[in-house]
Amino acid sequence: MVKTRQSGYTIVLVLVVVAVLTVGLLAAVPVWETQVRRESEEELIFRGTQIVDAIKLYQKKFPAQFPASLEELYKKRFLRRLYRDPMTRNGRWDIIVQSERQAPRKAGGTPAGPSQIMVVAEANLAAAGTVRIIGVVSPSTRPSIRVYNDQASYDQWFFYFGQDPKTAPDVVYLDGRDKK
Repeated sequence: MVKTRQSGYTIVLVLVVVAVLTVGLLAAVPVWETQVRRESEEELIFRGTQIVDAIKLYQKKFPAQFPASLEELYKKRFLRRLYRDPMTRNGRWDIIVQSERQAPRKAGGTPAGPSQIMVVAEANLAAAGTVRIIGVVSPSTRPSIRVYNDQASYDQWFFYFGQDPKTAPDVVYLDGRDKK
């Protein structure tokens, strides 16, 4: 009979320990999720910047030309790897293509920054015809934790060649989405 009492106390003690651990884990999960999201935001900025740098290098090597795909940047060794969008499950970017209506160029031929950019989903890039890729943007409409270039939504964090962070461009979506 003594063993039964000790077994009962042991079970109660184990249940109390499990309950305390569960409460501790429940408190830690939101903190962990926030940290993971902050790291993903940093990765988004890094990857977007890497793609823009690759486009700049492409432009220097092939003046007055732009790549037709991200794969072209990778195959011609301007990108070390094909970066995926860290904010979406499928990893696909929305591609920023050169508009016919561009801002004037600065001295030396570098763009002063497009006054208008066109955005097309990466999956629809082939249907858009001949394009000149100047950058990328995440299609995720999720609000961000961090504010980047005065924007608080990932689909407004533009990374493109000739970008002026102080001036927001006019955005035209080639797949029919409404302008934000």
